[in-house]
Amino acid sequence: MQNQYPWLPFADHRPSPHFDERPNEECVDLLVIHNISLPAGVFGTHYVDDLFMGNIDCQAHPTFSSLDGLRVSAHCFIRRNGQVIQYVPLSKRAWHAGVSSFAGRERCNDFSIGIEMEGTDTTPYTDAQYEALVAVSKAILAQYPDITRERIVGHCDIAPGRKTDPGDIFDWQRYFNTLYQESTIE
Repeated sequence: MQNQYPWLPFADHRPSPHFDERPNEECVDLLVIHNISLPAGVFGTHYVDDLFMGNIDCQAHPTFSSLDGLRVSAHCFIRRNGQVIQYVPLSKRAWHAGVSSFAGRERCNDFSIGIEMEGTDTTPYTDAQYEALVAVSKAILAQYPDITRERIVGHCDIAPGRKTDPGDIFDWQRYFNTLYQESTIE
């Protein structure tokens, strides 16, 4: 069943050029939650999409100069209104983690799926984002059963000292409680 649906049927699909094949021996068993906004703290712009699509105008904002030549992507991006945009098929390697390691394994991009939340480390995420994140996560977990609760982490956990997202404001308890709640039939 793994990789049966590399494109999520409920997401908007925007195939990014920034991906490649995963190494054959790697099993996808890590889910990484990030945040991003461009410019920082400004929501609803087209700049994140431009970055993931490889056509960001680095002259459009003074803080974009560090993005010149950067080739980055995520599997999915969740906007403040809950819209899910998928840039890379789940079966492929997105370029979201950078220099990273988890449980003694380096190069987390090789064995992970990356989800970017539109936000900052200090701005509360919206109800719509948590709902969309749970929906995306459930679809991923259905295809990749090796991703357990302990293998769902923040970017800060795989790149400590270098990255801080999704930030202390991210409500892990809310996310996990909703993700793993048992459905009951009455």
